[in-house]
Amino acid sequence: MAVFDLSLEELREYRSASTEPEDFDAFWSRTLQEAREHDLNARFEPVDTGLTTVRVHDVTFAGFGGHPVKGWLVLPADAASAAGPLPLVVEFLGYGGGRGLPHERLLWASTGRAHFVMDTRGQGSAWGGGGGTPDPVGGAPSYPGFMTRGVDAPENYYYRRVITDAVRAVEAARSHPLTDASRTVALGESQGGGLTLAVGGLVPDLAAIAPDVPFLCDFPRATTLTDRHPYREIGLFLKTHRGRARDTLRTLSYFDGVHFASRGSAPALFSVALEDQTCPPSTVFAAFNAWAHQDKAIEVYEFNDHEGGGPYQDAARLRWLRSYT
Repeated sequence: MAVFDLSLEELREYRSASTEPEDFDAFWSRTLQEAREHDLNARFEPVDTGLTTVRVHDVTFAGFGGHPVKGWLVLPADAASAAGPLPLVVEFLGYGGGRGLPHERLLWASTGRAHFVMDTRGQGSAWGGGGGTPDPVGGAPSYPGFMTRGVDAPENYYYRRVITDAVRAVEAARSHPLTDASRTVALGESQGGGLTLAVGGLVPDLAAIAPDVPFLCDFPRATTLTDRHPYREIGLFLKTHRGRARDTLRTLSYFDGVHFASRGSAPALFSVALEDQTCPPSTVFAAFNAWAHQDKAIEVYEFNDHEGGGPYQDAARLRWLRSYT
């Protein structure tokens, strides 16, 4: 697919028309306060993986509602003998994927950092090595997938639970004695990029964030610009539930990466692909242009779809993060 969105010059000036709810901060403060009423109860169980250059822990912690959420903590094999606690990378995953198997993600531990991978509740069956975290919360009728689960109200919406899990994942990873809370980076691709933006807006003391081709941004534009899933799930839901668009967009506004971005308090490296039909470039630039911290940059991949920069973006993140961790 050739370029279909705004020109690069227009993208650099684009601003979202998404309306921020007046009680956005109160909603999230209340949500996280309720989650923290449950003991974090982070448990790190060593796993024999056959890998010799890293040590792997099977992690369980209490996320939204106190529900158990899984993850992996991957440490360099010599972490215990290091001069001090290690810089920490917390990674969130793309739509449909789960934490998989420990050997699927070894990049960040190979740099001498601690690497925490959060499983995504209810997902983990579309690609990769699978997931292990159920979502025990039901919801109103929704289109198959996750985008409209509980969309009848912000309090019921699926991503309220997932974003809360993501904030608690940072807290769980930081609770390990070999991780350095002051040098914590959040990153992820697609859905993982959207969760990174949410964490970047809700956790005030991150060292940096790196959202790649982020999903969950600028819902009013995304839902009318692309007919590719997962955004299309919303359109198909509204195709059946006629007259529900206004209420649905109001719910989604509590989870829009643009509004989290306006609260961003850490340096940020974004990436965008100009032929991306899954997360259209204008929706990515909407979040980038709203990001509040002045230290921000965006890598632009002119002829790529949703794969974005792939290994080239990995290299860009490796170079960029040297300045922060």
